[in-house]
Amino acid sequence: MKKLINEPLAVVDEMLEGLCLAHPGLALLEGERVLVRADLAAFRARGHVALVSGGGSGHEPAHAGYVGEGLLTAAVCGDVFTSPSTDAVLATIRAVGGAAGVLLIVKNYTGDRLNFGLAAEIARGEGIPVEMVVVADDVALAASTQTAGRRGIAGTVLVHKVAGARAAEGASLEEVKAAAETVIAGLGSMGVALTACTVPAAGKPGFELGEREREVELGLGIHGEAGVRREPLRPSRELTATLVERIVAELALGGGTPVALLVNNLGATPAMEMQIVARDAVTAARTHGLVIERLWTGTFLTALEMAGCSVSLLRADPETLRLLDAPAMAPAWPGRGAGPLGEEGPVVVASTRREGQDLRPGDGARTVAILVRAAERLIAEEGRLTALDQMVGDGDLGLNLARGAEVAKAEALDWTGADAASILRALSGSLRRSVGGTSGALYAAGLLRAARALDGIAAPTSRDWAKAFCEGTDAVATLGDTKPGDRTMIDALQPAAEALASSGLEAAVEAARAGAAATAAMAPRRGRSSYLGERAVGVSDPGAEAVVVWLSAIRDELAAD
Repeated sequence: MKKLINEPLAVVDEMLEGLCLAHPGLALLEGERVLVRADLAAFRARGHVALVSGGGSGHEPAHAGYVGEGLLTAAVCGDVFTSPSTDAVLATIRAVGGAAGVLLIVKNYTGDRLNFGLAAEIARGEGIPVEMVVVADDVALAASTQTAGRRGIAGTVLVHKVAGARAAEGASLEEVKAAAETVIAGLGSMGVALTACTVPAAGKPGFELGEREREVELGLGIHGEAGVRREPLRPSRELTATLVERIVAELALGGGTPVALLVNNLGATPAMEMQIVARDAVTAARTHGLVIERLWTGTFLTALEMAGCSVSLLRADPETLRLLDAPAMAPAWPGRGAGPLGEEGPVVVASTRREGQDLRPGDGARTVAILVRAAERLIAEEGRLTALDQMVGDGDLGLNLARGAEVAKAEALDWTGADAASILRALSGSLRRSVGGTSGALYAAGLLRAARALDGIAAPTSRDWAKAFCEGTDAVATLGDTKPGDRTMIDALQPAAEALASSGLEAAVEAARAGAAATAAMAPRRGRSSYLGERAVGVSDPGAEAVVVWLSAIRDELAAD
């Protein structure tokens, strides 16, 4: 288990201390794992209904992150995935409760219901008006009186927001409770996990997913418990559509229904993937004819470091929208969501990129055939080049070059009637657009310089091609600020260029191969592998190996004549 913690049993206390230090608007309730508004005295003086939520920790930023103006008054934090004690909840009610009363917002877990419910009973006996609502938005489970029923998951955050807005307006306890119950009745959520999570005190994951089978857990809870079923990983659009479809069916959301959409990160999902899920959730909701009035994407309620997401849909009548949009300030609340979205896609601004190519006429069929052979070889070698780059770089070289090769191979069909210089310029543009990172720019520069060397030559000779190769190599070295011995593609290109000029193509291939092999003994001075230093020694440079791949393909195609 690798976690940035001190003592497993101290994680909740130290987390709350850190949160308070980072957000001066929050304070700790003495002697308790409870976070309250730092302006609690002024809040009580206003006579507004107090909102208290909470539960086990490990769901950050929930629940403490939603303590603030227009949201929660206090959050009661238990141990990781463990309900807080009755006494902790009771101490919180006593601290925040005034004549206007307290509303407890509880997720539907047995421990939470019992401890919050018992605390409410004791507080009522002491004369404090207390009401409780229970959030059970997880549509993955059947609503049944024979089991513990549906769990409360990420949609709970929207209950906090709407109830908090009504309380901030000075509404009565009954009115605030009614607003919360309206949200609960129109709310559904469902999640999917790609990995399990590890409770610090346990030291091992709550369940296991098969990596070889690329399994996911569908309809899981937020405490590391398994879901309703396990199935193979599918593209985001399919998994997200499954989540949305289940929610729509359970809530009986018909076409034209206005909704708020919350796309939640379960903890370890990269922001890139979350935006893809958000895109796919919007598409899926539109497929069902829903009108998306608000959209939030981010980390709202997690399960420690679990990779995965959940989707929540809320019926968004005008009053609910008004309360969702009401001002609020808390560490984790992102503010008004995007929307209404309408049916349009993202805004697209016209590009000033020059379209089309200036192709001078010529007999380019042979040049295109050679280019296609080189592209096919790079595509075939994608796995090996990727594996090399994973050891000494960022792992994207093989994929980048293969993607560029696919694009160039397709576009080259239009170049057969052009001269050699035009083809190299067109290829430069193709790679510049399709190959990211360093490689795209370097290859594009080399091809442009080589094209310049062939300008005006209708039928380039071997000597002309050798000169163009040398010119292109110089451009790569200049732009990349590299020289032989730096452990880059130049270690293959430079000896190949020299051998091509003096001894021909076969010698150039062998020189490139020897140069690439020699990089395994070099300490890197350029590129991503330079950050590894001596740890990169023993593995040849992927960029140099790529040169050997396409140069060998050129030789093989010419040998086939």
